[in-house]
Amino acid sequence: MRIAYRIFSFAICALVALQAASHAWASAGLSLYIAEGGVVDASAQEGPPPFAEALGFMIHGMNGMFVIPTLAILLFIISFFVKAPRAVAFAGGVLALVALQVTLGLFGHGIPLLGFLHGVNALLLFTTALLAALNVSKRRVEEAAAAAASAPSVPAGAAV
Repeated sequence: MRIAYRIFSFAICALVALQAASHAWASAGLSLYIAEGGVVDASAQEGPPPFAEALGFMIHGMNGMFVIPTLAILLFIISFFVKAPRAVAFAGGVLALVALQVTLGLFGHGIPLLGFLHGVNALLLFTTALLAALNVSKRRVEEAAAAAASAPSVPAGAAV
């Protein structure tokens, strides 16, 4: 279960990075589209996207609304079966930050300041997921060291 916990934690980190990259890609495309004379209004949402980079907004939305929350819920469930200190606390923190992230993302369209907090919370989410994975990884190393220390040692010069 520790391996699954680590995989889910690192996957959330990777997906948060994908969130930042896809939004930056879409924003850069939008800026270029506007700089070249394009107009963005309500009619731009009808039909195909007016610029190819708009795919980044779609990736950002679907990944943030469906994929990351699903992984966070699964991580939280798995955490109950991981025999590591603070595994449940870290997974609970990840799940709470994901819930906050989705809320900030949805309400950020109407209150721009929440968009700023959405970005800051993404950094907290990434860090918490990373610490969750490293916490479990660190425990494996400590357990291996403890097992090696408790193993019977062979005196120097003894026949093996």
